[in-house]
Amino acid sequence: MIVRERTESDLDACLELARVVNETDDPVYLPADLRSFLFPAQAIAAWVAEIDGHIVGHVALHQRGNDTVMQVVADVTGLPADRFGVVARLIVAPEARRLGVGRVLLQTAADDAVDRGLQPMLDVVTRHSAAVRLYEDAKWIRVAEVVVQFGDVEVEELVYLAPSS
Repeated sequence: MIVRERTESDLDACLELARVVNETDDPVYLPADLRSFLFPAQAIAAWVAEIDGHIVGHVALHQRGNDTVMQVVADVTGLPADRFGVVARLIVAPEARRLGVGRVLLQTAADDAVDRGLQPMLDVVTRHSAAVRLYEDAKWIRVAEVVVQFGDVEVEELVYLAPSS
């Protein structure tokens, strides 16, 4: 497996990966504009994982997340919202799951956040049990459960902070 920074030429493959994952995982909420969701302006950096030349995973580091989530982590830690690096858009192809792809991508984004002087954090939909297992197996610390509003949809999410090094 190779993990590298995402390039402009990866975008179509990442969009296809997101479509496949979303069909498999039955998302709670998915915006109509998948491109803007996967590649938002607030992204600081992004990476892909490749196996045999095929993109099988993606993760990004964002400056901000949902306002509710950002307020919770600020309250829990006492840090201002601009001190966090939000690990986001972690997706792994169904055929590449249980191969360590998610764990490596998670660590890549968290390490980059720390290198930038940011506290890594993330939020995940409560019903995505495989993702919750990944974060907890990686020793991320659950700090809250929140309800987040996405358009007309209310979503229950768990909020995590990266473990201290």
